[in-house]
Amino acid sequence: MSGLDLERLVLAAGPVGLMQACCDVAFDYVHQRKQFGQRIGEFQLIQGKLADMYTNLNACRSYLYSVARAVDRGHDCAGVILYCAEKATQMALDALQCLGGNGYINDYPTGRLLRDAKLYEIGAGTSEIRRMLIGRALNSEYK
Repeated sequence: MSGLDLERLVLAAGPVGLMQACCDVAFDYVHQRKQFGQRIGEFQLIQGKLADMYTNLNACRSYLYSVARAVDRGHDCAGVILYCAEKATQMALDALQCLGGNGYINDYPTGRLLRDAKLYEIGAGTSEIRRMLIGRALNSEYK
């Protein structure tokens, strides 16, 4: 395992942790907040958003664990940080949306979670650079 692979794995774990935090905040909020006489977690569109958040979290977590095992066998792991970072940003936006206006104010952690998630897309190499490196690696396999 190269030092870069280890860094990518460590960096990919951060977005997965942020995704869990987004789920924790949003799931709790929608089951407490009432609107029109019922909890907003009972609204179908909110349920769909929660389902997407849940499945994205589990997909990213599984992908991260699978790649970690593969890196131990000498495989590359460039894609995991790209995928997890972008999914974390989308999940933070979804969590913010679940909280509505409250998601935007500093009384709730969703704004900070969004800023933290976005940092993983731009820190230690942007998503665009990661895509370029992955594309180059894929092209080199066919030369």
